[in-house]
Amino acid sequence: MAEDKIKRLAREIYEEVGGQSNVLKLRHCMTRVRMDIRDYDKVKLEGLKNIDGVMGVVEDDTLQVVIGPGTVNKVAQEMVDMAGVKLGEAFPSSDEKQSELSGKQLVEEKAAQVKAAQKEKNKNNSGFKVILKSISNIFVPLIPAFVGAGIIGGIAAVMSNLLVAGTIGDSWQQYIDVLNIIKNGIFAYLALYTGINSASEFGATPALGGVIGAVTMLTGMNPEAPLPNILTGGTLSAGQGGIIGVIFAVWLLSLIEKQLHKVIPDSIDIIITPTISLLVIGLVTIFLIMPVAGFISNSLVGVINVVLEKGGMLAGFTLGVTFLPMVMFGLHQILTPIHIEMITQTGMTLLLPILAMAGAGQVGAALALWIRCKKDTKLVEMIKGALPVGILGIGEPLIYGVTLPLGRPFVTACIGGGIGGAVIGAFGNVGSIAIGPSGVALIPLIANNQWLAYVLGLVAAYAGGFVATFFFGIPKDMQEK
Repeated sequence: MAEDKIKRLAREIYEEVGGQSNVLKLRHCMTRVRMDIRDYDKVKLEGLKNIDGVMGVVEDDTLQVVIGPGTVNKVAQEMVDMAGVKLGEAFPSSDEKQSELSGKQLVEEKAAQVKAAQKEKNKNNSGFKVILKSISNIFVPLIPAFVGAGIIGGIAAVMSNLLVAGTIGDSWQQYIDVLNIIKNGIFAYLALYTGINSASEFGATPALGGVIGAVTMLTGMNPEAPLPNILTGGTLSAGQGGIIGVIFAVWLLSLIEKQLHKVIPDSIDIIITPTISLLVIGLVTIFLIMPVAGFISNSLVGVINVVLEKGGMLAGFTLGVTFLPMVMFGLHQILTPIHIEMITQTGMTLLLPILAMAGAGQVGAALALWIRCKKDTKLVEMIKGALPVGILGIGEPLIYGVTLPLGRPFVTACIGGGIGGAVIGAFGNVGSIAIGPSGVALIPLIANNQWLAYVLGLVAAYAGGFVATFFFGIPKDMQEK
């Protein structure tokens, strides 16, 4: 009986990364299996890239194997099932096996571990990169909720517009309310989710992180005697400082909680540590972090809105061109809290529709490659497999499986993204009410009935990526063929 594709992928990935024993932890995002590796010298990158079903490999703080949406969930689950752990849990150590090893083997294994640790330390592991990794780990688990709730909210918004226009009757109001209740399950309590995930990332107790997130909502504050904002002299408002403040507050919580665990006797640790941690960080959050983070958030969102408003086509083109290189280096993760702050403060993010044009440029480039290189059956098959999800806004299969390995098409695809971004910038005020999807899947989330402007931007990006690649993006060796 033929081996199941999912089981085969899981087995072959393990084989090329040095086996289960060479993996520390494993998790996944929308398209990639992400592995923390013990010894990178045991990883066979070329073999990993050549696995049937693997679209690309990214070397970062984690080893990332691009498989594609849908399949990645099943493969990652199969891999952790094979190891007997859960997603994100540490893999079993090889201590039991080590007892059977000779002294020479133990020394060699220890040397390999030290070498791997040193390699990791020297891999440009700057403080900024650590921050980006943490932001990714905090928000990637929330993306499915953003997508689902955002689309439901978009449907509610369309129905509300139809109600105002008189197209549907007042009896629909209750259905709209129900949809908004579902949508608000994530957006109204995002501070709590952020606090819980931040605590897991920084090594604090998740429940305490959720409480600190809830503190920023100022539940229980007497509206007749609001708390003061020590920075402005005014009053604090619920949610001030946003998720930026929550992340910083929970990071401080993790530091205090870890120190308290060291000094508080075990017999009273369960009582004293959470009480002191919450009291100290709660006060710091309310009277210091919220005012400062609120000022930073407001300034950041204000600057971005002004740049997009004044920059118009130039700002749109620049953002559209540069977004994919940002994705390659992982720098796009820093934009997630910015998107969320813009949505919180203004009801939409003006950045996302422009940045979504980068993926549309990839689609246009892939179509041009399909036509110009139709005799290359392997390339065409890869394009066929990656195009549908690319059109829906998941561009990694196209990036790592098609355009980036060929070089030129990646550049011309970026140009297509810039053209689409310029069109969005020219229209102005094209925003999204939620984050998560892009491409065609973002259309239901476009705010203020500006979906036509967004669609025109998509078409421009498709066309720009196609034309630039068709005439200038075909590699010389492929032209000769």
